Amino acid sequence: MDVTRRQFGFLATAVPVAALATGAPASAAAPDVPAAMRRAAVFFDEHLSHRGGYVWSYLPDLSRTWGEMEAERTLCWVQPPGTPSVGHSLLDAYHATGDEVFWRAAERTGLALAEVQLPGGGWNYVHDFAGERALRRWYETVGANGWRLEEFQHYYGNATFDDAGTSTAAQLILRLYLERRDHRFRAALDRVIRFLLKAQLKGGVTDGGWPQRFPRVSGAVSDTPWPDVLPPWLPAGIRHGMEDGDYTGHVTFNDDVLGENIKFLLMCMSTLGKVELAGPIRRAMECLRRLQQPGPQAGWGLQHLARAAGGRPAGAPAGARSYEPRALTTHTTQTNVQQLFHYFRLTGEQAYLERVPEALAWLDSCRLTAQQLGENPLLAGRTHPTFVDLGTNRARFVHRFGSNVRNGAYYSDNDHRATLSHYSGGRSVDTAALRKTYDELMALSPREVADLRGRSPLSGDAIPLPRYFSLRDLQLTDLFRDAPVPLPVVTDADACALVDKLGGGDYWLTASDATTNPYRGPAPSTPYNGKAYMSKHVGDLHDTSPYDPASPPEEPPYQPVERPQVISTSTYVANMGKLIAWTAGRPPV
Repeated sequence: MDVTRRQFGFLATAVPVAALATGAPASAAAPDVPAAMRRAAVFFDEHLSHRGGYVWSYLPDLSRTWGEMEAERTLCWVQPPGTPSVGHSLLDAYHATGDEVFWRAAERTGLALAEVQLPGGGWNYVHDFAGERALRRWYETVGANGWRLEEFQHYYGNATFDDAGTSTAAQLILRLYLERRDHRFRAALDRVIRFLLKAQLKGGVTDGGWPQRFPRVSGAVSDTPWPDVLPPWLPAGIRHGMEDGDYTGHVTFNDDVLGENIKFLLMCMSTLGKVELAGPIRRAMECLRRLQQPGPQAGWGLQHLARAAGGRPAGAPAGARSYEPRALTTHTTQTNVQQLFHYFRLTGEQAYLERVPEALAWLDSCRLTAQQLGENPLLAGRTHPTFVDLGTNRARFVHRFGSNVRNGAYYSDNDHRATLSHYSGGRSVDTAALRKTYDELMALSPREVADLRGRSPLSGDAIPLPRYFSLRDLQLTDLFRDAPVPLPVVTDADACALVDKLGGGDYWLTASDATTNPYRGPAPSTPYNGKAYMSKHVGDLHDTSPYDPASPPEEPPYQPVERPQVISTSTYVANMGKLIAWTAGRPPV
């Protein structure tokens, strides 16, 4: 999971502006862009959504729909780029045009999120408007057979901070409340603020962190099954399973959980006058700083133990899902260093920069070797292994055997070959850029640091939110007073091309890079000793995980087929974002 978002299988690429503009004159008169935006939004709201909620992609006849897995028509996917992502886009379109059509659609989507909010105040990845029994049935069938999607194999009924679902939904609820002070949104807003404060860990070395899920559920899964019959070629000396038990209660840095929660609390602090949130925010920042490991391996893991366990102290790096071994992680370390830069800007305190050189030195020590890159095409373009062993500093790679969730399993060792395709064994870490930012921050004068601190959302002053949320991922620095938030440059030709692609219809179609096998009953436990599924996104026909239909496993009855044309929420948000930027960049009439 790179940066702050999962690389979603069903995220279809938005229509490239440059490609669409090819051949169009630079001075082409722009069509009625707001009218095209309105058509697309009305179609999404009135025809595609279910009670204001969305999944990720749809066949045009709605015969099949998907979130991260195949979805029932009644499902509301909270995990981006689902319901809150569309809601932010609709609200941004209202801000750019002033058209009440966009407000009404955004309001309906926000009310759907308020309806599916859990009583405790957070959100699960997904909700079923058909009721909890229907949702449990989905988990027990489609979810339980997604081999590589362990977070969907069990229904816990609690909320998650994973994949920014709760934080993205909370941000939309906040924005909608601030727009017209509707008490319905204020009730949902108060619930989620209380939820974040209650879920925050208290006391000890992990004080201020957040778990992956909350509240804790008794009987949560603490390991994954290990088949009785193993393939004869399985290497010796491997590690496997959930190495630190139920990972949902560990301090979680994966998907920038701390950064996302801090961002939302800062938004509340600067717009609602909730200065009391400064304490929880600072505790979270201190947790991240405190859990940096001692040198020379001065990095972080995806998760860290919330309490001592198995003879290991609280705060030690911990394993999570069975393909996330106990290790340090390079991309998480890059993200956390970037967070430390933000914390310095927020506070002006040098303590947040003190150990950055140690983290960079560690990242320099564990780059991928030329041999590793040369012998594994799945590592192309990467600079570092994803996982690095504690102590030895050797790269650790994850593999799998079998063909489905019952006869297969994940394991890890130091062999860089035949790694997973769905969870990369390597990451792109830009240490030069990190060093450059560090040097720039260290070179700031006391006056410049004081200026940053004075404009910080942590100052307690009232600061309005950025006007647009869907055009790019907002950073903590975008919340500073007078922070420049430049709009993407979208020419008339670009806008023409996007409207032309919409054509006489009301939606953009795009080729999806994923499909799924329909649920066909429990997966068989018959051993499979082949290797056809080791580096593919899917196993046999019983695996409900998404995969690219153009590049399936080389095992009958799979055959490459054309990618299906779908209506994609991510394409909608990206294309609408360009039209929003074009509209917002026009001079007032």
